Order: sequence, then structure tokens, then C-alpha cells
Amino acid sequence: MKKAALITGGSRGIGFGIAKALAGEGFNLAINGVRDEEGASAALDELREMGAEVVYCQGNISVASEREAVIEKAYSVFGQINGLINNAGIAPRVRLDILETTLENYQEVMTTNLEGPFFLTQSISKRMAHTKQNNHAFEATIIFVTSISATVASINRGEYCISKAGLAMTNLLFAVRMAEYNIPVFEIRPGIVSTDMTSKVQEKYDNLFQSGIALQPRWGTPEDVGKAVASLTRGDFPYSTGQVIGVDGGMLIDRL
Repeated sequence: MKKAALITGGSRGIGFGIAKALAGEGFNLAINGVRDEEGASAALDELREMGAEVVYCQGNISVASEREAVIEKAYSVFGQINGLINNAGIAPRVRLDILETTLENYQEVMTTNLEGPFFLTQSISKRMAHTKQNNHAFEATIIFVTSISATVASINRGEYCISKAGLAMTNLLFAVRMAEYNIPVFEIRPGIVSTDMTSKVQEKYDNLFQSGIALQPRWGTPEDVGKAVASLTRGDFPYSTGQVIGVDGGMLIDRL
């Protein structure tokens, strides 16, 4: 029986890079997104051409009823989930200084980036634990895709930073809780990655790369993150649950 992974935000950007990497590893894929299936069809077809069975699970994970519908659809097709990749996330609609940002801005980012992944993971973790208790050969991995913004303060998108810092703790909490079932949990912390989200600030980051913001002077790619996810789901780090994998080109290394 082929393993199956549920990837939130899996039809574009970093999520799509992850999906392609896992298709290459032989996973079947439940791809979650908020777009309708027609809007994601090109990405889904590309994954199918790689040999994966793919089901699209439309839904906003910040909404409880839609979140549960995503889970039910994924399990109804594949029977079990071996990899949960919490990747979906949004930036604030308007970048505002923390002295000016609004409750609406804050709540939308926090429910999508933190509340949604927490309760999605809670629900799927229960199912994974039940499966493991009944089948000790069952293998599963949980991954949270966060950001260097979990520790790097950006005062013009503070709500995003807070959400990613909270998700970093969520990784630790589930690593502790799921250790009983030998289900590892990891955090992947990307740096500056070329996606739709960062395209609006490309010139800014191009200049920062030229001035040496990262040791490896280039944009990260979704494929860079996908390779890290593939390694973790493959079981290459069997004794490292709860750890943070930086995919940032050495950006956060302290230097003189």
C-alpha cells in the first residue's frame, strides 16, 4: 500500500514544491487549497503525470467545518495519512506597522497560520495514534512549515511573525505528545523563498542578497524545501523528533 500525504496549500508555491518532492518519493497526495479544483488543475495534472494518485481537498483550514471536510475526503480516498505537511499560510492583506495594524488583519493571519494547523494536526494526530496502536508497522510523520519570521522580527507584519513563532511551539508540543506513538514531528523553517507571496518584494530582497543577507547568495526555491520534506518523510532522521530544519541559505548564522 502506497503511503499518502496531506499537504495544505499544496497546489502552489512552497506547497507545490513539497508535493512534487513527495510524488517523486512514491507518495499518493491529498492536496488542500482554497481555490476551486479547476484553478488548481494544472498543478494536479503535473503531479499525476509523476505517477501519484491525487485527490484535491478544497477548503479553508481556518474554518472548522471545512477543515473536517478536508480530513474526511483525504481519508475516504486513501484510508490513512502517513505524512501531514502543514504548509498553508498567508501574509497580512495589508502590511502595517504594529502600532497601526488592525484586529481584522491579526485575526485572519492567526486563524489561518496557527489556529487552523493546530486543530488540523490535533485531529489527524488522533487518527494516526489510533492506526499506530492497531498496526505497529504504520509509519507517519508530521511537519510544520514555518519561516525565519518565527524568530526574526518584522514590525510591518508582526501578526505573521507571531503566528510562525506560535507554530514553532506547536511543533514542540506535538513532538512531545506523539513520541508515545513513535511518530516524529518536525519544523522546517524556510528563509527567503521565491513564491507568489514574495514576488511583491522581489527588488527589496534582490538587493539584500547582493549585500550579503545570506551566506548562499540566492533566493531559496520551493524545491529546496521539498527536498527537506522528502528526507524527513523518508525517515532519514529517525532520532531527531521536534527538531528545526533551516532552509535559509545560512541566513541566520551570527557573523562578525
